[in-house]
Amino acid sequence: MWLSCRRRLFHSSPPLLKKLKGKTVAEQNWLQRQLRDPYVKASRAQNFRCRSAFKLLEIDDKFRLLEPGLSVVDCGAAPGAWSQVAIQRVNSAGTDSRLPRGTVIGLDLLHISPLEGARLLPFHNVTDPVTHAKLQGLLPKGQAHVILSDMAPNASGFRDMDHENLINLCLSLTDLAEKILLPGGSLLCKYWDGILAKRLQEKLSRVFGSVQSVKPNASRKESAERYVLARMYKKPMKAS
Repeated sequence: MWLSCRRRLFHSSPPLLKKLKGKTVAEQNWLQRQLRDPYVKASRAQNFRCRSAFKLLEIDDKFRLLEPGLSVVDCGAAPGAWSQVAIQRVNSAGTDSRLPRGTVIGLDLLHISPLEGARLLPFHNVTDPVTHAKLQGLLPKGQAHVILSDMAPNASGFRDMDHENLINLCLSLTDLAEKILLPGGSLLCKYWDGILAKRLQEKLSRVFGSVQSVKPNASRKESAERYVLARMYKKPMKAS
């Protein structure tokens, strides 16, 4: 199961304070951190489903991945914050009639509440060829300009194992890219820094013209979380 961001986001301070009672020290620390976190407050104010929206906003402001009219696949989309950003940036809800209208498809193993401007595929596995085929059927001409991934496996409690599992999940996106990503397209995916990060960058460098690691300000400084941004996709030639 993937966890694209914390599901336990509460919507006002009083419920958070009430939930401190009876919690472990670690749980109390997390709840207190949520109270102090400016991105949590901003996500409520701007109606984003969780604070991770600001990671994508920051990356997109800098690198301009999402433009009106583009087609985007958001992997590990639940609860939907990255899809919300993509909807705004590619104009998939048709909010601005003067701009071309894009496409956003979000998928996750978990339930995703409906979002205007996005086609959502809950209970779908991004590594499953059946999911790949369904995406091809939903995307304009079967292809996407951008693949996004903020997904991560459930934590095992063993840092090296969790790191390896997430790297493998990122690597699996190259199979999806081969099916749906347009030449020149981009892939943005989360990973946890560690000894296998070089392996991920090397594999992506074989099929993308530019690969770099980024850590947005909205990612907590103490976290090993980083994002790999791969651009200028070079579709592999099929063997004859």
